[in-house]
Amino acid sequence: MKYSQLLAPTLREDPADAEVISHKLLLRAGYIRRVTSGVYNYLPLGLRVLRNIEAIIRQEMNHAGAQELLMPAVQPGDLWQKSGRWEKYGPELLRFKDRHDHESCLGPTHEEVICDLVARELRSYKQLPMNLYQIQSKFRDEIRPRFGLMRGREFIMKDAYSFHADQQSLNAEYQNMFDTYKRIFTRLGLKFRPVEADNGSIGGSASHEFHVLAESGEDLITHCSACDYAANIERAQSRRATPAGSDSELTEVNTPNVTSAEDVAAFLGADIALLVKTLVYRIEGGPHDGQCVAACVRGDDALQEIKLTRAVQATALQMASDADISDIGGITGFIGPRALSSLVIFDESLRQADGLIAGANKVDTHVTGLNVSRDIRDAQFADLRQTREADGCPRCDGTMSYSRGIEVGHVFELGTVYSEPMEVIFQDQQGKRSVASMGCYGIGVSRLIAAIVEQCNDADGIAWPAHLAPFQVVIISMGKSDACMDVCEKLYHELKQADIETLWDERKERPGVKFKDAELMGLPIQIIIGDRGLENGVVEIRERGRDKQEVAQEAVLSSVRNLLDRE
Repeated sequence: MKYSQLLAPTLREDPADAEVISHKLLLRAGYIRRVTSGVYNYLPLGLRVLRNIEAIIRQEMNHAGAQELLMPAVQPGDLWQKSGRWEKYGPELLRFKDRHDHESCLGPTHEEVICDLVARELRSYKQLPMNLYQIQSKFRDEIRPRFGLMRGREFIMKDAYSFHADQQSLNAEYQNMFDTYKRIFTRLGLKFRPVEADNGSIGGSASHEFHVLAESGEDLITHCSACDYAANIERAQSRRATPAGSDSELTEVNTPNVTSAEDVAAFLGADIALLVKTLVYRIEGGPHDGQCVAACVRGDDALQEIKLTRAVQATALQMASDADISDIGGITGFIGPRALSSLVIFDESLRQADGLIAGANKVDTHVTGLNVSRDIRDAQFADLRQTREADGCPRCDGTMSYSRGIEVGHVFELGTVYSEPMEVIFQDQQGKRSVASMGCYGIGVSRLIAAIVEQCNDADGIAWPAHLAPFQVVIISMGKSDACMDVCEKLYHELKQADIETLWDERKERPGVKFKDAELMGLPIQIIIGDRGLENGVVEIRERGRDKQEVAQEAVLSSVRNLLDRE
């Protein structure tokens, strides 16, 4: 491609609305342009990178035994009503009616459509297992799209769905996809970490997320210093010693106008770890819909709301109002777990705790000497606390650390969450009707562009790995003579014939402009051809971020090949 014919509008300044480095550089380097909030055009450079990423994903998915298909972006509402997600999915599902008044939606994911397809075609266990995938645009009506391609409303995703006759087969395919994802992200040159994850609204049991490590990441992940245990903060477990105060009688103490755990500990001269924070929520959905739950954690811990949501099998939680707290026997600011007419769930770290301090459900009053097993009737226990840095690893003697991550992949073991209501039925080996179990495996393809740039950039712009770059080589014409342009054109055609993606910057621009654009775009190899060098029979070759080297004119092609092979 000749630069003068390329749609690649570069910018010298960071756009005002771009916050993270990938968003800034992809806009400045002419890879994307905003259409509306959370929706982008992929310009030629951006589309080339997208296709390079897709090619690696396709190769690995095909190698793993998956079959590619393509499903529609518009999905009928009756399929979502059959699965039960039409109302559950929430406002991110963009719903609309066609001219016949039929309800439809723009697909944020394709469990319903794939189940409908397989249910129509599946007859026997002999057809299983099968793994079907697509690479396609999705739409989720994000309330706050941001960070460019990292969190948009329309995005490109690889989603795969596997179907199985038994749990053993599902387990094997889950591991197959887990290993496939590791190969994909390794080939993309990323520093990444797979972590245990919460299944969220998609349902199912086991799941792992794959995170690209970057300070701009929206997700907080925890990992052990000594073993391979890692988890999203929403699911992470850790070890902490059970707090132990003095084994004493339950006693009410006056604590006038003192409500926070920190202030109560200071007022009583006690270790904050002995405080019990009691947080009350109203439950939405599930077996306890409409009820309140009191969640209790140590005074120096934070409650992880996702863990509590799962513990009460809810779809969502809302902070209880003062009236709600009063209705269950509590007093706002002085609420404690004793004698509440609601569910009371303690964090596991408090199961054997004694000598604790908690609200007394009386104004200006707390209790000391609280023993959970002695003083709290019908208490339940669950892992509720958020893992902290330096906590003990749940699997070894190591300690936990934090990192920021960009989620680029997620694998789910769904079981029959969707296949049962969608009636994906087959005849098993005994001739009986059985429900197929499912796995679901997603990769954010367009998000990967941003994630790679977050890791591959410097002060001058993007720094693509050569196999992902829109062009592997840029020829920069420095000379003004006809002889120089003839050499450039000849080399340009030689590189193209050798299947090396090449951009020829033949513009009548200043050298500084050409160099800045090549650096900003992140093109890996620069070939600089000028009149002075040609007089000596040499051209300059420069790998991005490294020093130039002079190469004999006739050795340019072999030198470029060597550099690309070395990568």
